[in-house]
Amino acid sequence: MPKLSVIGAGTMGTGIAQVAATAGWDVVINDTNSDILEKSSASLVKVMNRLVEKEKIDQATADKILGRIDFTEDQQYFENSDLAIEAIVENLEIKQKVFKAVEEIVREDTIIASNTSSLSLASIGSALKDPSRFVGIHFFNPAPLMPLVEIIPAVQTAEATTKQAKDWVDSWKKLTVLAKDTPGFIVNRVARPFYGESLRMYEEGIADFVTIDWAMKELGGFRMGPFELMDFIGNDINYTVTETVFASFFYDPRYRPSFTQKRMSEAGFLGRKSGRGYYDYAEGAEKPQPKKDEQLGQAILDRTLAMLINEAADALFLNIASREDIDTAMTKGVNYPKGLLKWADEKGIDWCVEKMDALYDEYREDRYRCSPLLRRMKEEGKTFY
Repeated sequence: MPKLSVIGAGTMGTGIAQVAATAGWDVVINDTNSDILEKSSASLVKVMNRLVEKEKIDQATADKILGRIDFTEDQQYFENSDLAIEAIVENLEIKQKVFKAVEEIVREDTIIASNTSSLSLASIGSALKDPSRFVGIHFFNPAPLMPLVEIIPAVQTAEATTKQAKDWVDSWKKLTVLAKDTPGFIVNRVARPFYGESLRMYEEGIADFVTIDWAMKELGGFRMGPFELMDFIGNDINYTVTETVFASFFYDPRYRPSFTQKRMSEAGFLGRKSGRGYYDYAEGAEKPQPKKDEQLGQAILDRTLAMLINEAADALFLNIASREDIDTAMTKGVNYPKGLLKWADEKGIDWCVEKMDALYDEYREDRYRCSPLLRRMKEEGKTFY
């Protein structure tokens, strides 16, 4: 079996290690902090015990999985790796420094990968002497439970590297999609309006956050409302991703962050982890009730859905990913009830264009420009499927 080296023993690194070890790979987890390594080891034991209790696996299997994982502060253990993947802080300079060091240790044919969710892979890979063996492998949290993995070749990546990385991750029983090295890749790009348009409607006073959440869940079939989800992710993290995507897109107004979220972040109202976000998570706190107005709810859903479909259509128009991979990414990466391009066909391409044009006519903001692909499809009477 091949060997994996994981750089970074945080939640994501530990999760990736568990996925690979469960698939039979030998894994070494490296971190410069011994306390984090101990926590990683303890959390894996806890996870395995829970799986045994739930009768998902037996004790012998759990012991075998744990027996395949080693923990070390010494990167020299990477020398026989087939694949080395980093899951460390989202900082370009730190990642480049780590990869320079790793490249000196691993074999010449070792594939080197980054789990970045928001940085340019071309920039990270430029630190390597041989960037042709570098690729993006983006897992979603928690890695053992989320089926989707985005595979992102940089412009320097060799085709053989992309294929090998995809084959390996597929063999770990993950669902892989291929994405272009552009800000947010597929999921974090296409999902922006789910948060952004909800925040905009809240700021305009169209509805409060609990009513917007109700509309998206009850009428749209989304598993979580946008404000619940932002509280779950953490307002600081979600805001930083939005800010990064906005800057990376040369300040395209479609991705503009919200002052509401910025203020929540500044106030320390980060969501579940701080005990307060859009909702109060203190014990005994009274949960606000939504205004269950079907007409209002439908207007909220339609506006957000039109923006999401428009974003998905634009991703296809700009060859970020294939039609199938865009829909798979959104259903398996963020649990959307349907693929957005399939949903566009259901609603009707005319409906999508008219909704976007109505928003543009009302606001006269570039944020609401309709994707040229949707407009062409309307004129030609085409559908996505």
